[in-house]
Amino acid sequence: MNTECVIVCVDDEQIVLNSLKSQIENMFSNVNIEIAESAKEGLEIIEDMSEDDEKIAILISDQIMPDVKGDTFLVDIHNKYPQIVKIMLTGQAGLDPVINSLNNADLFRYIEKPWSPDKLKYVLQEAFDEYHKNQSINRIKD
Repeated sequence: MNTECVIVCVDDEQIVLNSLKSQIENMFSNVNIEIAESAKEGLEIIEDMSEDDEKIAILISDQIMPDVKGDTFLVDIHNKYPQIVKIMLTGQAGLDPVINSLNNADLFRYIEKPWSPDKLKYVLQEAFDEYHKNQSINRIKD
């Protein structure tokens, strides 16, 4: 990666968000990490950044949140911003939400909590590769 991209992390637990942000900052130097404590706040961040032409590469979302469940949130984001690579990071998702996200939100990966830093780094590197590949394909189509 040689251009700055944005990762948006959405989880209703501040300690999880702080841990994710810290670990990702230590893994990748050219990434802007935005955090949100709800799906509503996450959507607002994505909308605001998109209006400013910021490149949102990855969305990491929890499943169990008080306002909107993660799979519903991921489907909504996919319908509005299909170029964002979506990852579900949760410890409490059943099979139905994961299947819904796979079928309707083009879910890229599912990571269980607690996560290992090595697995997180591997999945994020793959997600960045997927994002950049999709950007290249879209440039060719244009």
